[in-house]
Amino acid sequence: MNVLIVTGLSGAGKTRALQILEDMGYYCMDNISPKILLQLIHGEMQEEGFSKRLAVTMDIRSYGVPDGFDQIVDEMKKCSVSVRVLFLDCAEEVLLKRYKESRRLHPLMSGNRNVNLTDAIRQEICRMESLKVEADYVVDTSELSTSALREKLTDLFSGPDVAGMRIEFVAFGYKYGILADADLVFDVRCVANPYYVKGLREKTGEDKEVRDFVMGYEEARELFKRMVGYLEYAIPLYEKEGKAQLVVGLGCTGGQHRSVTFASLLRDYFGERYENVRLGMRDMRVNQRRIVGGGD
Repeated sequence: MNVLIVTGLSGAGKTRALQILEDMGYYCMDNISPKILLQLIHGEMQEEGFSKRLAVTMDIRSYGVPDGFDQIVDEMKKCSVSVRVLFLDCAEEVLLKRYKESRRLHPLMSGNRNVNLTDAIRQEICRMESLKVEADYVVDTSELSTSALREKLTDLFSGPDVAGMRIEFVAFGYKYGILADADLVFDVRCVANPYYVKGLREKTGEDKEVRDFVMGYEEARELFKRMVGYLEYAIPLYEKEGKAQLVVGLGCTGGQHRSVTFASLLRDYFGERYENVRLGMRDMRVNQRRIVGGGD
């Protein structure tokens, strides 16, 4: 049995994610406590034809979250159940806007008149931080449309499992905000900017002319070499720790030229050495992440 636990911040999109997973063939259950999930798994595994893929949501409303969560997950793994945890994150100001638009109460405000919306959101962010740190996948939904979330979840959880840790190199622009769900971030604003070169402004790091310009400087080649050296050392350590996904952010000013060049080259380099490597471009033409596979 494969169990996907969807958790994260209230208002970050867990219900929508569960609907998408249901469309993908998962048997889905909303707002279930860790202990009840464990009992369900024990019962289901005794039945013939039990669902091979189960997705459940757990959040601050679920008894046993976050306290005791790790212990229950460990017990499930002892039952030969494959357990993955997806944490849906979201910026505080975006959550505030979503709740004001929906006019719904935050779970931590129910029955507590002394807590306002801002305080409730901040309390939940603090209390759920331990789950975010330990999650196998962290997806920031602040700028994701429903279709972009569907694309992301489909990319992560549909089809046969690919062996090895998933490595994603994501280009982004600092002018649109830092990449919130990155594990590592490299700032490439220190190299020459093709934006100011005639004929290159309208092109991107996917174009050969832009790549040749960026990597035509010794400083850029040396920076790339040092990135590769660090990642060659660090990636096996992340794998040893059992990390399921490593997101490496490459940031320039607008997310079009230098960051795309470096992200693409790193994808090409490590794609020849690891099985599950992806390229993402969060701010390419539209302000949402675009994921592509082995080729541009």
